[in-house]
Amino acid sequence: MPNGYNGKILHVNLTTGELTVETPPANFYRKYLGGSAMGMHYILNTLSPGADPLGPDNVLTLMLSVLTGTPISGQSRLTANAKSPLADGIGDSQCGGFFPAELKFAGFDGLVVTGKSPRPVYLWISDGKPELRDASHLWGKTTHDAETMLKAELGDDKVEVMQVGPAGENLVRTAAIMNMSTRANGRTGMGAVMGSKNLKAVVARGKSKRLATHDPRKINELAKWGAASVDGNPDVAGLKLHGTAGVVSFQNSIGTLPTFNYDAGQFEGFEPISGEVMTETILKERDTCYACTVNCKRVVETSFNGVPVKRKYGGPEYETLSTFGSYCAVDNLAAVALANQICNEYGMDTIGVGATIAWAMDCMKNGVLTEAEVGLPLRYGNAEAMVQMTGMIALREGFGDVLAEGSRRAADRLGKGHDLLITVKGTEAPAHMPQAKRSLGLIYAVLPFGADHQSSEHDPMVEEGASDLYMGRLKMLGMDHALAPRSLDDDKVKFAQKTQHFYSFLDSADLCQFVWGPAWTLYGPQETVELVNAVTGWGDFTIDELMAVGERRLNMMRAFNAREGLDRTADKLPRKFYKALQGEGPTAGVTLSPEEMERAQDAYYEMSGWDQATGNPTRATLERLDLASLVGSSPTDGRESSPHTKERTMNMPNESQPMPTPTQAPAEPAAPAMAPAPVAAPKPAARRKAAVKKATAKKKAAPKKAAPKKKAAAKKAVKKPAAKKKTAAKRKK
Repeated sequence: MPNGYNGKILHVNLTTGELTVETPPANFYRKYLGGSAMGMHYILNTLSPGADPLGPDNVLTLMLSVLTGTPISGQSRLTANAKSPLADGIGDSQCGGFFPAELKFAGFDGLVVTGKSPRPVYLWISDGKPELRDASHLWGKTTHDAETMLKAELGDDKVEVMQVGPAGENLVRTAAIMNMSTRANGRTGMGAVMGSKNLKAVVARGKSKRLATHDPRKINELAKWGAASVDGNPDVAGLKLHGTAGVVSFQNSIGTLPTFNYDAGQFEGFEPISGEVMTETILKERDTCYACTVNCKRVVETSFNGVPVKRKYGGPEYETLSTFGSYCAVDNLAAVALANQICNEYGMDTIGVGATIAWAMDCMKNGVLTEAEVGLPLRYGNAEAMVQMTGMIALREGFGDVLAEGSRRAADRLGKGHDLLITVKGTEAPAHMPQAKRSLGLIYAVLPFGADHQSSEHDPMVEEGASDLYMGRLKMLGMDHALAPRSLDDDKVKFAQKTQHFYSFLDSADLCQFVWGPAWTLYGPQETVELVNAVTGWGDFTIDELMAVGERRLNMMRAFNAREGLDRTADKLPRKFYKALQGEGPTAGVTLSPEEMERAQDAYYEMSGWDQATGNPTRATLERLDLASLVGSSPTDGRESSPHTKERTMNMPNESQPMPTPTQAPAEPAAPAMAPAPVAAPKPAARRKAAVKKATAKKKAAPKKAAPKKKAAAKKAVKKPAAKKKTAAKRKK
């Protein structure tokens, strides 16, 4: 009997309706652990080079790990992978919540989804029994409504639902896969891939919550230690108190809060959108994920221009407050909370959507776009316009149809605005500035799926002034001394690469990076190794093997990109990152240089065993990581057939739930609750005291009548899959 995993992977062929259960051998789980390392195994074996990311040939993997479902903080995570419709190569995104643990309890370690259903379906998994069911009545429904309908239909309010909203159905390239209406596989457009396959949802229920583990006593010891240590770790205690929103003020103080689409690092109106103000005004609850003691999720309630912001859609994270707030120069917390709600309701990545809107605002400021082209005054500081455009993107309405492509493809489609982009490989940059965090800029450039802030440790953790906790843990990874601020020498490159391997392991083991990590988190490298051994019983799993798992995942992704024609020339930061930052504060005038980044990339490729000219893994590196048989003698050829046992095959759907005819039209989505027509941009608010007073007064005031839904939005139907595919194909770069 395996410890920590079920030993079953479910293969879902949506074209034929065939469901097949695979039983991989034990060494498969030790080699990959789960997450995107495991997902990449199937993608490299199954997906042919050059496939349309929004076509039926794309392969979507949804993977757990050997640790998912263990009764300890930070393990209920799931990773989605596919060829990205937004980034130039592989797509990768993680989520938390209760769905990952429930899927494990329902009997599977992951799903491999291929093909395209001729009509909307959902996958129902109950205690190891999967079946495909009709979802035509759910198509067009927003996330909370669809989840409510599914729970009623199945007669069980304890089922967990992972789904796409109308944005995924509309093939919005920044669409997310949602669960709980608040947790998102947000980045790289995985929601668009799932929507393109006419897979509305995956619903899981496992009535037994007991997971076989090797050493339950050790796991319980680690869990109790973690729960008792939260308040003693300032970083984790801050997460519990204010959530990720708590770093808005700190980032602004050190000049690393992206403002005006990355033109500056400080925002005059930061206080009204800070975590402290959120906690004091609109916060109603602190939410958590399965078995987690940190409680970092926010639940808010407020209204903006008469439109309610409801508790059921959670609350904004730091990234959301930045992209819809400081990126767009919007200092209205209620407006940002409403934009967050629209994204959760319709299923979109808040980073990608907010940053794309900020790009459009930058274009208007610089005369690249006009109000006549956009259809509304989408200017910096205009909260109403920002909220309205968020809804328009979800429905591909008006200029929202252009921005639904993501900012890089929008610039390509319009033939202008490229100098104002903040994208890497097509992915919008998150709210952490490489001008000040130099090693982060390197990781943004070389990462296979573009700019991402959760793929390596950030520079302050190793720079002068770093705490003993940080440095003591980083020593296990080979960093034995503090480094100079804003440096990018070989030692800083080593820090970037080593912590990238650790974070890559976390995305293979599906561990939360707010709980497990190499420096500031609740648990460090030593406890991570102890957990793996306690769950699996392997006994001899070490930090070196942990790092090898992370390195293996990155090389598999890099090999996939090479097969798709990407090489070192794609590892470029946007031009804007090489311009001196404006404004005032500690980073005013700070910039990166192309020469500095090129030298750092040379060092990184050499340390990684990648070819200097192409940036691709060498044969020797692939062989060292036991990958030569998977990807061939070079990154651009070869694949192996999976040797694993296929246990059984079932043809679905259920006889009691007949599928609709292919001509049956899907339901129309409701228009998002948005602000009324935009007005002139307000001036930035003054100090925090005034912001709290203003927010409190709004909270006490009687809510205004909700704005009427726009007729054009209400009438806009979700296009039929065949028609949408053609439209999406025309928009391909």
